[in-house]
Amino acid sequence: MQKNKQQTSHIKHSMYYILVILSVFSAACAQMLLKRGARQNYVGFWRQYLNPWVIGGYTIMACSLILNIFCMSHGVQVKEVSVIESMSYLFVPCLAFVLFKEKITLRKGIAIAIIISGVIVFFK
Repeated sequence: MQKNKQQTSHIKHSMYYILVILSVFSAACAQMLLKRGARQNYVGFWRQYLNPWVIGGYTIMACSLILNIFCMSHGVQVKEVSVIESMSYLFVPCLAFVLFKEKITLRKGIAIAIIISGVIVFFK
């Protein structure tokens, strides 16, 4: 019975780490929306900053922040969230490559691999 409780607790705790990763990915998606909004020319100051792309980007970014706070309130430590957030250095270039055809140079690829290696080492 004790082992079953430990497994349930471990699965529940792991879920919060997955939610942090989801939060980082959603923040990367929000950045793509912001870039999309910035690429268009709008007439007037307010239209430049109050268009659907920008509003959507900031809304998703706020949801990402709330999800991080939720996970930290359920036992994920700040230092762990900070390390997981470095995965944005993987998500953002990959999304930018797919959506905007931005190049990922060999140098950037090596840097991304080093960062992801650091995340793996941190959690081992």
